Amino acid sequence: MGEDRRLHRGRALRRPGPAGGQGHRHRHPDPVQGLQEVGPGLIPRLLSLLTLIAGLALGADAPAQAAGPFGDWAAIVVAGDWKAHSGAPSDVFDNARHDVGQALLSAGFSPANLREFSTRPDRFGADKPLKADIETIVGQLTELTDKAKSGCLVYFTSHGSPDGIVVGDHIWRPAGLGKLIDQTCGQRPTIAIISACFSGVFVPELDGPDRMVLTAARPDRASFGCGEADHYTFFDTCLLQSLPQTHDFAALGPAVQACVAKREADLRAAPASEPQCKIGATLRPMLPLYRYTTPAPMTGSGRNSNSG
Repeated sequence: MGEDRRLHRGRALRRPGPAGGQGHRHRHPDPVQGLQEVGPGLIPRLLSLLTLIAGLALGADAPAQAAGPFGDWAAIVVAGDWKAHSGAPSDVFDNARHDVGQALLSAGFSPANLREFSTRPDRFGADKPLKADIETIVGQLTELTDKAKSGCLVYFTSHGSPDGIVVGDHIWRPAGLGKLIDQTCGQRPTIAIISACFSGVFVPELDGPDRMVLTAARPDRASFGCGEADHYTFFDTCLLQSLPQTHDFAALGPAVQACVAKREADLRAAPASEPQCKIGATLRPMLPLYRYTTPAPMTGSGRNSNSG
């Protein structure tokens, strides 16, 4: 399982003011280790992509095509913790969980194929999130991918460490999450977005020819914006701001990277988190064809408290 790391609370990386790093608070092992990997297969991927091209060009009659390119995608959005970097209670991750979920629905994902998870689901009864524990997430993603077979999107926002990302009382390590995605999403087009300190550690395990991986930071850097006064983290803010300005995930990644870099420079948050974006060779030429419905611009209530 690897040796435990010291908890990162962003002290060495904090600038003057309320911004804080998305450091982890827990040191528990990953309980999901028995998941089997599904190796890549070139022919099934090509057939899937050719089917997409034909559907987009010819106007396929299938319900998934009628609902748009993401109508038959499985999607999960996970808020993995409920505390600020200081340890005080905070809704910063649940704010993003709710609003990212709404943005995905606006973009064309189906409500029937999207699940949200919170460490405090009872606090957000109107949203009806499920409990953010690893067993529940594994079961729900397995169920979703059994019925929604065209693609996958996974979004996690939480504290992080060089060992992985906080989900409830555990650290979910990159190998464990990678095996889950291999088993459930397999060779389907898959977008994995990890918003946490040190989240670049997930890139090698989640990377693949048919994958896009977008993370909030390099493997050795903290990210910013989970102080008690923050509404979203810097990365989640930039993603929600960039969605209405783009039309596909291939454009979204660089837009989020540029937004985070500017925000950190403007607020003198250092060292820069340097979000990572990697798109696999098979998915790269196809991803711009998966055009989403542009969500409405983020309202003032979503403005990060450190934006001045």
